[in-house]
This record gives sequence, C-alpha cells and structure tokens, in this order.
Amino acid sequence: MTEIILTLVSAALINNFVLHWPLGVDPLLAAERRQVHALGIATTSLMLIAGMLAHALHWWLMAPLHLSSLELLVFLPLSVLLISPLLKLLSAALPQLCFDRLWPLILSNAAILGLMLMNARDDLGIWRASALSLGAGLGFWLVLSLFSDLRQRTLDNDVPLPFRGLPIDLIGAGLIAVAFLGFSGLIKT
Repeated sequence: MTEIILTLVSAALINNFVLHWPLGVDPLLAAERRQVHALGIATTSLMLIAGMLAHALHWWLMAPLHLSSLELLVFLPLSVLLISPLLKLLSAALPQLCFDRLWPLILSNAAILGLMLMNARDDLGIWRASALSLGAGLGFWLVLSLFSDLRQRTLDNDVPLPFRGLPIDLIGAGLIAVAFLGFSGLIKT
C-alpha cells in the first residue's frame, strides 16, 4: 500500500510529466482559462483508463506473443479512439464544464502516450500502474491550474514588450519547474 501511495505522489509532484519530462507542454500552452478544469478532468480520466489498458494489453497480450516492438503502433490508435467517447461521457456526467473543443488539446498531449509506454515498459503491477496513471493525470492538472493562474497574473501586470506572450509563459513554466524541484527530497528510496 505504501508503494502505491509513493508512486502516486511521485508521479504527481516529483516526476511530473510536464515539468520533469516535457511531455504535456503543448496543451499547457494552448489551454484557455475557462477550459482548465475540464481539460484536467478529461486528461486525468484518459490517463487512468489508457494507462491501465496499456499495462493490461502489454502484459497479457503483447508480451506473451512477443509483439512488444509494436507497442507504439497499438497504443497511439488506442489513445485516439478513447478520446471521443470519454469526452461525451464526461460532458454528460458534468454538464457545468465545457468539454467542447478539447479533442485537439487531448490528442496533442504526448504525456498520454508516454505514460502508456512507461506502464508497458516497467513491470509495476496493475495497482502501481494505475497509481502512476492517476498521479500523472493529477500532476498534469495541478501544473495546468498553476500555469493558468500564473498566466492570468501576467496578463494583469505590466510585462515588458519583448517578454509578452510565449516568452513570459516559458519563463513562468521554468519557475514552476524550479519550484517543483523542491519536492525531489520528499521521497527517499
């Protein structure tokens, strides 16, 4: 049980998919303020479902048949096929959030494919793989919320002209990454 909790916390804070490995940067920079929580919920749900499916497919189907070299060709279409039904299900379950126009942002999120490949590569077991998937999704949502707040603060302040737009966003993302480095001593192995 301790390993599952440590995996969850580690994936969310220490080995964050956006800050530690720059896998989910494109949706982070393209998300609008009103889409932050909808994108966070959708990405977390998709990471959990896709991560568990990738683990199960690899260890119960692809590894016994020695088809591990085809993981990318299987996982990429699987993640694409899961997006539309998931968004429909989430929009029906949570009508107060706007899940419209999230399909391209989720499709371009390389963190989902990276998570699927990591779950297939590492022999974590189904519980730790699902904890890694949930932690990665929650970490993405946390960084997305923090980055959205930071972006709102820079819009309200007087930023010098050369730094407006993408440069100040990248500086802010770097500062958030440095702040998250403080969590690296949280878990000792």
